[in-house]
Amino acid sequence: MQTHDLIVFGEDWGAHPSSTQHLIRQFLGSRKVIWVNSLGLRTPKFNLDDGRRAMRKLADLARRTLSSDEAPVEKGRQPDAVIAPAAIPMPNNDTAAKITRALVSRQVRAAMDALDIEKPVLWTSLPTAEPLLGAFDEHAVVYYAGDDFSALHGVEHEPVIALEKRLASRAALILAASPEIAKRFPTEKTMVVPHGVDIDLFSKPNPKPLDLPFNGPIIGFYGNVSGWIDTGLLALAARKIPQAQFVMIGPVNADVRHLTGYSNMHFLGPKRHADLPAYVQHFDVAMLPFLDTPQIQACNPLKLREYLASGTPIASTDFPALDPYRALIHVGKDAVGFLDAIITGLKEHKDKKRARLRQRAVANETWARRAEDIASVIDLL
Repeated sequence: MQTHDLIVFGEDWGAHPSSTQHLIRQFLGSRKVIWVNSLGLRTPKFNLDDGRRAMRKLADLARRTLSSDEAPVEKGRQPDAVIAPAAIPMPNNDTAAKITRALVSRQVRAAMDALDIEKPVLWTSLPTAEPLLGAFDEHAVVYYAGDDFSALHGVEHEPVIALEKRLASRAALILAASPEIAKRFPTEKTMVVPHGVDIDLFSKPNPKPLDLPFNGPIIGFYGNVSGWIDTGLLALAARKIPQAQFVMIGPVNADVRHLTGYSNMHFLGPKRHADLPAYVQHFDVAMLPFLDTPQIQACNPLKLREYLASGTPIASTDFPALDPYRALIHVGKDAVGFLDAIITGLKEHKDKKRARLRQRAVANETWARRAEDIASVIDLL
């Protein structure tokens, strides 16, 4: 069986690790990997956040191909090359797509020559890579569908979905992160690959971080505080369970002004992925307070298995990705039910038997196991 080298189009390498980064890390060392940073999913706006992102992109572009030492990543194996693409992030513009194809293909071809890569498998997690298909004499195209782009927040939906349809028609294999996402694609070439977990990282005990509250039980969440978080539900929980401290870890991309007035609501900002186990292990209850949206119905959140691997009790709103673990999670189907789920979780936070059951539920769902399953299919394409 031939082992194929990879060209990967994903988000920015070194950003908070996505499922794509977790999976691709498993291939490093066994095959050559060129990673191409994000091509963008929407046209930039004239605002401060997009301006800062544009400046970072220009700085990266000035360095062109980043070596593994230059790429801003957490410790661990790294790609053979990380490319800051000379891309025009305008998914609805054919001229921009042609220019991007010409510029980025030149960058990637140079890295292929330097690494002596021929006939790679092109793996993309972004529909916006579709205009680049065929530019690298690739052996096959793999589309990793980790999100429902028709519902994902911060995406220019109509042009991105059009690109995704063309990408799906040209891909030899589609990897879907959930059964809901898989329904969008032809069954004969679609494989459901649920997210994995670094069980060793999240189950190894850590001391309590100093910035966690020390008075009262901690109800915690980590991840993007964005449009899919039910901030109204969080406000209700802060009022109804005043003895608890509610901790939100991660970048805030939603209006949370109505939450900051609660003395038991704490926003600790982003943390490195490697530091998250220390936080979740010292939550009394880890929560998933999501809105009921098409995006959430299709999602398969990384933190779900990480929470389980930590052994921490979990309180969640209801969505399909919980199905394999419902016996181990306290699920609230409405606001009152979610509050009850938190209270029930607090009652079992010292139950070591239940903690071990949660950890065992994901013990065989490692990223290495997921990558093995994928590799066995990719190398047969």
